[in-house]
Order: sequence, then structure tokens, then C-alpha cells
Amino acid sequence: MEVSRAIADLEEVRTRLAAVQRFRGLSGGAAFASGIAALASGLIQATRIPDPATPADGTLYVTIWIACLACSLAVNYGAIVTWLLRHWSVRSRVELNTVGMTILPSVVAGGLFTAAFVARGELGLLPGMWCLCYALGLIASRAMAPPGIGWVAALFAASGTALLFAPGTNALAWWVMPATFGIGQLIIGALVSRDAVAEPAR
Repeated sequence: MEVSRAIADLEEVRTRLAAVQRFRGLSGGAAFASGIAALASGLIQATRIPDPATPADGTLYVTIWIACLACSLAVNYGAIVTWLLRHWSVRSRVELNTVGMTILPSVVAGGLFTAAFVARGELGLLPGMWCLCYALGLIASRAMAPPGIGWVAALFAASGTALLFAPGTNALAWWVMPATFGIGQLIIGALVSRDAVAEPAR
């Protein structure tokens, strides 16, 4: 029984350490790719539905940005899986579990809110809600992310709040998502890349 307790205590220590240590599986390149995908999606929206006004426009808007989200998730989580295959250890597994649990609530909440807003036809609230959920995810995982992520989270939170109170469907304009997620992801990519370069010197 004491051996089992010791193993459980060791696992708890590892989990607590992972919660305050930098997670090295983040990829600056993947974050850059996500930012570029958001910019490209904004250009696609600009050519098709710069200012969504009809239900058909709304459907296309949601399709464009859900596709962008899927692309970003695939790129970022693909980079994490690649990193894990190269650096697999008990520590990396614990770190991954900790990061996953800190971000998961905001991802689930964002998905549920999206489904609810789409079902009720409240598409104008989507960009603000997305920004706020992303800000919450960044805040929850800031201890494991590079320095400066807290400021990026604050910018997402401020942008999300402003967008939630934007009149009508102004928040759906083609430039909104590139200006928030596109630029935000490029900044995160720069922070992660800078941290990766500085790491060997520590």
C-alpha cells in the first residue's frame, strides 16, 4: 500500500510541476501557419461575403471560419504529436495532459456556444465569443506558455468584449477575424519562436 501511495504522490508532484513549467511542444511555425490561414480565410470572405447579411451568407461565413479552425487545430496538434514522438517521456506525457486539461474547458465552451448561437441565428455574437473563449484558454495555460502570452490573452479579451457589443452584424465583417485571430496567432508564433531560440542559453 505504501508503494502505491508513493507512486500516487510522485504522479501528483509531476502534475504540479508540469502546471508551472514551460510546455516545449508548442510550435512557432504552426502558430504562424494558423495566422496565415486566418488571413487567407479573411480574403476568401472578402471576395464572397464581405458583410454577411442573409441566412445564406451566414451559413457560408460559419463554413469558412469552421474550416479555418479545423485547419489550425490540425496544424497545431500535428506539431505537438510530432514533438511528442521525438521527445516522449513521462514528463512530456504529464505536461501534455496538463496543457490539455487547462485548454479543454474553453474549447468545449466555444463549441457549445457556437452551436447555440448558430441554432438561434445570433451569428453576430460569434466573433466576440470566439475571442473571449480563446482568451480564457490562453490565460489558463499561460504558466506553460512563453512570456508575453498574458498580454496576447488580454488583447483577445478586450477585442472579444468590444465585438460582443458591436451593433448589428458588424462583427461579421471580413476583416474582423484576420485582425484578431490572424494577427494574434502571428504574435503567438513570434513569442514561441523567440522562446525556442532563447531556450539553449538557459
